[in-house]
Amino acid sequence: MRIPLAELVAPGHTAVVTQECQEAVVGTNAGLAALADAASGEALPNISRLLPVARRAGVDVVHCLVQRRADGRGANHNAKLFTVGASGVDITPDSPGTQLVPEIDVQPSDLVLRRWHGLGPMGGTDLDAILRNLGVTTIVAVGVSVNVAILNLVMDAVNAGYRVVLPRDGVAGIPAEYATAVIDNTLSLLATLTITDDLISAWAATC
Repeated sequence: MRIPLAELVAPGHTAVVTQECQEAVVGTNAGLAALADAASGEALPNISRLLPVARRAGVDVVHCLVQRRADGRGANHNAKLFTVGASGVDITPDSPGTQLVPEIDVQPSDLVLRRWHGLGPMGGTDLDAILRNLGVTTIVAVGVSVNVAILNLVMDAVNAGYRVVLPRDGVAGIPAEYATAVIDNTLSLLATLTITDDLISAWAATC
């Protein structure tokens, strides 16, 4: 049975989880310029519209970021991905690369989690425990990238028993055609697909 969107994302049990919306990943000096360009075109502007409405409605906002020690100790080295775009990009703790991009406009009520390893926040941070402590059963996933991290977050969340909502205009991947194919053929089987405007309408009605 299909659950109406307004019920699925009701503020009492929903959190927006942003994935890697940080300077080193989608900022002006990102390690992978093509991904940053893709995110800046649609996803980041839509996330920046979505978050203020979510906060006003009482929806929890959690930001998941990645960081590494300068010497790389404790981080993954077992896949090519972990070296892509890493050259010259500083993601040591408290460096500019680990800060949220201005579009996010982080607020005191937001929670910020940082991971040292892995492909996504469910396994690399306390995200699962924190969401359960907040009473969250629905995750609205936004950010980057559809290629790996968003896919990983959605699968891990579903495996952990959460319902996931994915605004397709609030995520990005490269190339764009591939990201669209992943959304249509894989994520559509795991998450409820929607758009930013529909989420804004659902939450604005509760404010």
